This record gives sequence, structure tokens and C-alpha cells, in this order.
Amino acid sequence: MSEPLPDGALLWAWRHPRAEGAQGRCIGRTDLHVDPRRAKRLAHRVRQAARRHGLPRVVWTSPLRRCADVGRWLRRWGWEHRIDAALMEADFGAWEGLGWEGIPREEVDAWCADFAAARPGGGESLRQVLARAAAWTPPAGAPALLVTHGGWMLARRWVAMHAQAPQLPTEWPRAPGHGCLWRLERVRVEWRE
Repeated sequence: MSEPLPDGALLWAWRHPRAEGAQGRCIGRTDLHVDPRRAKRLAHRVRQAARRHGLPRVVWTSPLRRCADVGRWLRRWGWEHRIDAALMEADFGAWEGLGWEGIPREEVDAWCADFAAARPGGGESLRQVLARAAAWTPPAGAPALLVTHGGWMLARRWVAMHAQAPQLPTEWPRAPGHGCLWRLERVRVEWRE
């Protein structure tokens, strides 16, 4: 399930496997369990891609279990596993882990009205997530293999293609599927937070 992008892509980013208990809930930094078989399957796919394309045997992951468990499998197989909090999903503050129906409608409406700058649940604004994704750089310009989150992947792609944050929720694209690979290029536009 790879999305075709130019061969010069530097970041090979996989979205973590589907987490247990996420359905219908606001999940950003809530640390949910992933079935070990799902984590192992994704680790196999990462390993196969690295072999096929001559990529380094180093994987960067978010510290959240749904990403880090994949890195732990790779570490068992002789890989280097680096954990970086900059690869985490957005922080939804007080909304974390709540069912969407339990979040007051007026709070969701206020977020949508100021989509780029509002801090849902008192957490992180979209501008902050975009700036964090834009700032992440692989060491020494080498290709980097990541297991990260859908929101981080969307943010990284957004800043590679746009000079500023989206103003409306309808401008924000859909997240990649669980386990999907996106090959992402360096941020080329000048990003303004």
C-alpha cells in the first residue's frame, strides 16, 4: 500500500498498526495497546522495504506503543531503534481518550472556527503540529525510516506542499490507513507558523 512519490524521497514513513480501543475516541497521545501480531507484521514490511531498496537498518519511532512496538520488533532482529518524541501524534489535552460524543459541541465548533490556531482540549494547535513536523530532519541527509502517526504524516506532507496552515477543517486531508507507507520529501517551501 505505498503511495507513489518521486524516487528522491528521504523519509519512508509508515503509519502505526491499528490500536485497540481507539474507535469513536479522540486519540492523539493516548498510549493504546497494539496487538503484537500487527506490530510484528508491520515490522516485517519495514524490513522488506529496507532490504529491497538498500535502506539503513535504523528505524525512528514515536515513543507511543502503537509505533514503538514495531521498532522493538526490528531491534530484536538487529536493527537500531531510535525513539523521538517529535514524531508523536497531536496532543489533544483534556480531550485525550474521550469519546467524541463526550466532548462539548461548542468546544469542537470553536476548534473548527479557528482550525489552525485553536488548541483542542488545551493541547497542541495545528500550527504547532505543523511546525514540529517541518522541523524534523533525518541525520546527515540519509534516508530515514519512520513509524509514526497519521496526523504527523499529514502535517509533514502539508508543510512540504504549502507555505501556511489550512484555515478550514475541510482543507485538511484524510489520514493514511494504518500500516500505510508514504515516501515524504524534504520540506521545500518556507514554512510560516
